[in-house]
Amino acid sequence: MTQLRVRDVMTRQVVYLPLGTPLDEAARAMRDADIGDVVVTDGPNLLGMVTDRDIVVRAVAEGRDARQTTLGSVTTREIVMIEQNATATEAAMLMRERSVRRILVCDTDRQLVGIVSLGDLAVRLDPSSTLGEISEASPDS
Repeated sequence: MTQLRVRDVMTRQVVYLPLGTPLDEAARAMRDADIGDVVVTDGPNLLGMVTDRDIVVRAVAEGRDARQTTLGSVTTREIVMIEQNATATEAAMLMRERSVRRILVCDTDRQLVGIVSLGDLAVRLDPSSTLGEISEASPDS
């Protein structure tokens, strides 16, 4: 039996937003796309990633105005990336090593092709686990 590859579990929809985007606009983009993260760019360059949790912890909980605060001020700039042909197990190990819940996925030319999350891995590797069941549930349930 072949091992599950990152390309088989990743989310291919990637939303890119410039670093000057206000957080409220980024939050709406996440909601509309039913995702929990956006990739932040500075012109043609990849700057990092912002998650829904980043917005809550680094801005809302600090009393910052989401209409005035931009993605650039809450972006996680350490980019963790894995190649799409790596195994899902390798992705899980990388998440554990780097203490992250999401990893950017690239092709062999180092071009971004998706994002793999802890939830993606849970649903595909162990769908009957509590995390797998939670991750697969509709956000409105």
